[in-house]
Amino acid sequence: MSKVLVAFFSASGVTAKVADNLAHAIGADLYEVAPKIPYTKEDLNWMDKKSRSSVEMADRSSRPAIGTKVENIEQYDTVFVGFPIWWYREPSIIDTFIESYDFSGKTVVPFATSGGSGLGDSYKNLQALAPAAIVKDGKKFAPSASEASLKEWAEQFI
Repeated sequence: MSKVLVAFFSASGVTAKVADNLAHAIGADLYEVAPKIPYTKEDLNWMDKKSRSSVEMADRSSRPAIGTKVENIEQYDTVFVGFPIWWYREPSIIDTFIESYDFSGKTVVPFATSGGSGLGDSYKNLQALAPAAIVKDGKKFAPSASEASLKEWAEQFI
């Protein structure tokens, strides 16, 4: 059986809940893509064009620092990458995460949470950031997604 990692970024706890349920459902290791400088409520105010998240998302080259590392990422064959949808795509810190490791030959599967929008260009973005990976088209989940539904979806990739 392949070794699986569920890596996630969660600003409000919603994606963390889905990631935890997914990891539990499929027996995967869990890793939080935690920002070196945590986001405050003011940082996440998308209506303020000067808020940290707005500035980061407006600059495609922005790479917020991550405060932790995945140990021995080479041991994983499949990496599920979870995040909230920001501005119709993955948050910039996910770009930092993808660029921080060698995903060559690994299967990378995005999953997201969102109040409304889908994954947008996330699939294409992740593929561009990890061209030697096998990036699958992901899925958006409701915060209430059951372990059974997450497991059923995930098993096609592992």
